[in-house]
Amino acid sequence: MQSSSATWQKGLKRFGRRFFAVMLALPIAYVAWHTVGRAQEAAVLAPPPAVDSSDAASGGEETAVLAGGCFWGMQGVFEHVKGVKQVLSGYSGGTVKDPGYELVSSGSTGHAESVQIKFDPRQVSYGKLLQVFFSVAHNPTELDRQGPDSGTQYRSAIFYANDQQKHVAAAYVAQLQAARIFSGPIVTEQTPFATFYAAEGYHQDFLINHPDYPYIVYNDLPKIANLKRLFPDLYRDKPVTVSSN
Repeated sequence: MQSSSATWQKGLKRFGRRFFAVMLALPIAYVAWHTVGRAQEAAVLAPPPAVDSSDAASGGEETAVLAGGCFWGMQGVFEHVKGVKQVLSGYSGGTVKDPGYELVSSGSTGHAESVQIKFDPRQVSYGKLLQVFFSVAHNPTELDRQGPDSGTQYRSAIFYANDQQKHVAAAYVAQLQAARIFSGPIVTEQTPFATFYAAEGYHQDFLINHPDYPYIVYNDLPKIANLKRLFPDLYRDKPVTVSSN
C-alpha cells in the first residue's frame, strides 16, 4: 500500500476528474461531514425482497458481483455488512481482457467499476445484499452515472452468477418498480456474469485507508452512516478488509 503522500499525488494524476469535482464542492463537503443527517436523506429504505435465495442451509461461500458508480464507496459499504467475507474492487461487464483503471475510465472497454462480494449465505442472503445495494450503496435511477461521475463505467448493474441469482434479482427489481419508492424508474442492468478483474492495489480498501479524502468524505461516508442507521442488524463497526484476507 502506498504512503499517504504518494496516494495524494496519484490522486491528482489518476483521479483528476473526481478530485477537482469534489474540490469545487469542498464547502458543501464540509457541511455534509458535520451534518450527516442531511446526507442521510438521500437514502431510500427498500423493502426486503419477497423472493430470496433458499440455499442458506447448504453453507459454503457464495459470490455476488454488483456495479453502482465508483467502487470505493461500494466496497466500503459492503465491507461493513455482517456475513460478508471479502469485497474486491474491480471491473466487470466489458470485453477487454485485464483492463486497467485508466482504460476503463475512458469508457471504451464496456466494463463497469464493480465489486466482487464473497459472503456466507447462512448469515446474509443474496436478496439482503441487493436490499443494501438499492437502499444505501447507490442510486439505481441514475443512468450511466453516479453523483459526480458519468459514463457507462459508472452504470448500475447486477451481474448474476446463476439462475437463482437471476431470479432473485429480476423479482426484486420488479417488486421495487411496483412499489415506486424511488423518484424515477430503476435503470439497473441485469446481465449474466462473465469475468471479474480485480482493480489495482491502491484502489483496494480505499475508503478504509483514506477516510479524509475529499471524494470519500462527500460521496461515500454518508453511505456508511446510512447503512448503520437503516440496517442496524446487518451493520458491523469493524469492516472486513482485503488486507485482512
